[in-house]
Amino acid sequence: MGKLVKKQRPVNLDLTTVKFPASAIASILHRVTGVAMFIAMGILMWVLAASLSSQTGFEQVHQWSQSIWGKFIYWGTLTALGYHVLAGLRHLVMDLGHWENLESGNLSAKIVVVLAVVLSVIAGVWVW
Repeated sequence: MGKLVKKQRPVNLDLTTVKFPASAIASILHRVTGVAMFIAMGILMWVLAASLSSQTGFEQVHQWSQSIWGKFIYWGTLTALGYHVLAGLRHLVMDLGHWENLESGNLSAKIVVVLAVVLSVIAGVWVW
């Protein structure tokens, strides 16, 4: 068996100095929006159950939905869903063998982010 060699590599523990490529940021955001939608599903199921429980429950949900917090949660859910769908479609195209090199992968990630911002603005106009 060979001799074990301990390599002295520089270790950068300050993650604020690391420059992530656009494709890495897009992938991380895809995971984050998946978690956000999972949490939002719980909230939306609670809202649905409360609105169907009684007339009073419906009125409370309606009043909450008109509040800034209700609208923010609806907007955030729609924004997360829009980004997650776009990034998911990007991943499906990559699974088919396209946009796999660094240049096209970064370009497709940037396009997804721009489209997601446009969808987010549209969702904001619709909710508010």
